Amino acid sequence: MAIRVKMKQLTLFHEKVYTVVKKIPRGETRSYAWVARKAGKPGAVRAVGTALKKNPYTIIVPCHRVIRSNGSLGEYALGADLKKRLLEIEKVSVG
Repeated sequence: MAIRVKMKQLTLFHEKVYTVVKKIPRGETRSYAWVARKAGKPGAVRAVGTALKKNPYTIIVPCHRVIRSNGSLGEYALGADLKKRLLEIEKVSVG
């Protein structure tokens, strides 16, 4: 059963970002730019980062799977060390 994220305090863009990020398979990553394109706003890379920083659903919306286009981890609201550890647990090679 798919869980749909829809809360009154979310903007439509945040809702789209979270929906896209929920579809990233365990053990895989996608770039902020990829998420922006899939959310329908290819120029909104920084806005994707902002939306993920405000993610109140970290268990449902695995924002740790979103990295920079150059392969570096980028930011994570719960700390870069935890982001790296979560990806390692998922068997994602991190630099």
